[in-house]
Amino acid sequence: MTQDPERIAKRLARAGIASRREAERIIEEGRVAVNGRRIDSPALNVLPGDVITLDGKPIAEPEPVRMWRYHKPAGLVTTTADEKGRKTIFDALPEDMPRVMSVGRLDLSSEGLLLLTNDGDLKRRLELPSTGWLRKYRVRAKGEPTVDMLEPLRKGMTIDGERFAPMQVEIDRQQGANAWLTIGLREGRNREIRRALEAVGLEVNRLIRISYGPFQLGELPRGAVEEIRPKVLRDQLGIKREPDKPAPKAPEKPAPKARTVARPGAKPKPGKPGPDAPRPGKPPVRGGAKGGAPRGAGPKGARPGRTRS
Repeated sequence: MTQDPERIAKRLARAGIASRREAERIIEEGRVAVNGRRIDSPALNVLPGDVITLDGKPIAEPEPVRMWRYHKPAGLVTTTADEKGRKTIFDALPEDMPRVMSVGRLDLSSEGLLLLTNDGDLKRRLELPSTGWLRKYRVRAKGEPTVDMLEPLRKGMTIDGERFAPMQVEIDRQQGANAWLTIGLREGRNREIRRALEAVGLEVNRLIRISYGPFQLGELPRGAVEEIRPKVLRDQLGIKREPDKPAPKAPEKPAPKARTVARPGAKPKPGKPGPDAPRPGKPPVRGGAKGGAPRGAGPKGARPGRTRS
């Protein structure tokens, strides 16, 4: 864990309380205290040892960063609560899911890939236009689009005083009264694709997000949620689930024991065999004259018990 100070709102975001912007609002409401003292400004740095409470309860330590792919069905609101009582994506998620936040939003009638994370700081980073991630959509629209008709979307357009950045637009096929398009954009404004197509005379009746940066919807079933593997997070986002641990040291070999050489004429200690004792499991070497050397111990060619004249 880093010992460097960090902004209080960032700490709350890393603990999964809320996004950094929402955490700042919570702080300004006076609901956060640091070391027993209530604060009302996010302009405060905290250290790892500081005790932080929200509504009088200590916040949890930051958990490892996690992210999921979710295939959002149409008809769900991408908010934690809805003032109109409509069902939200959080009502539809599995019960064993931890507290998560959505990266961006999809409209009530939109469907497709929605990224979820337990880290508010990561949520904010991925939502920023400066991240530059391309988001692709499959769009079905009523009408017969032409290349010239869609040119304003490719160049960028202004609608009701709001400037929309240039989009990538491809006509896939015409299917009866509807056309299928693939549209890519790098920032997501409220109902941006629907408003842009409506401005050129096309009415969107289905919109499916198929990718968000390097993450693809693929064959993920509608309503299903799947965690993204830590290796992918590391490769795509540079996020490590846990700090690197030093490689274990190789065990040191014990120093060899010094051999004790028996002095000439010394008797072996009781309980310990002498240096000339036979090895366990092997019979003693026999042969040779009584009291003489074992067979084969003399010079080459000499016969035991005889000497040359």
